[in-house]
Amino acid sequence: MQKIVSILLILCLFTSCDKDNDNNVSQAQITFNFSHNWDGTAVSNSNFNSIIYTNENGEDLSITKLRYLISKITFQKSNGETFILDGYNLVDVTNNTNLVFNPMNTIPIGNYSKVSFTFGFDNDDNYNNYQDLNSASWSVPAMLGGGYHYMQLEGKFIDNSSAEVGYAYHTIRAVDNTKTPLEFQNTFFEVNLGAVVITSNTTFNIEMNIAEWFKNPKTWDLNVLNNALMPNFDAQVLMFENGQNVFSLKSVTP
Repeated sequence: MQKIVSILLILCLFTSCDKDNDNNVSQAQITFNFSHNWDGTAVSNSNFNSIIYTNENGEDLSITKLRYLISKITFQKSNGETFILDGYNLVDVTNNTNLVFNPMNTIPIGNYSKVSFTFGFDNDDNYNNYQDLNSASWSVPAMLGGGYHYMQLEGKFIDNSSAEVGYAYHTIRAVDNTKTPLEFQNTFFEVNLGAVVITSNTTFNIEMNIAEWFKNPKTWDLNVLNNALMPNFDAQVLMFENGQNVFSLKSVTP
């Protein structure tokens, strides 16, 4: 009897080890790598502070700050099963930080019908308290509904009088603060990267075309819309619309 129990214990031990090995093999670490361009010309912080770009409206401009938030990276299978990677990432091009995001948790290898992430925070996440974002001066004033920015894009442009003027293209949840209670419209959006097959640890190379913020579908006139855009409900909705084609999946690499 003791011999049978010993054999069963040994079999269970080997089965457990095999199961653990299978789990290790079947999981993949995901990396998101963010790069930036202006209609195909690479952009980094080494290009900042010089008026070298021209937007769709014909205004010459510079970039002095660019940072934005991505969250809720989601992998979905054709049967509806979803895996959401923990955390969020404040991509800071100005300081050349967080251009690479390595979520802590892994996902099973396999075929995914859709991979996506959220630009900014959805409403469930936006009103949590994030100490790191607070220290990064990323929060939105209470008079505008609180929560957090989605993006800060700043620089200077040459206006219609040939003067050099600053602009602050900041995106938040659209709010009409002339009404009581405040009236909101959702302006976070999902970026759909399409279907992908994950066979091992994988890097998603994501590109932002900064020029798109100024041209599609709204040709942005910086002479009209350059500052005080956070409390401008209509401007926030236009930014939301222009952001739909800003991101693209450049490549997926093992």
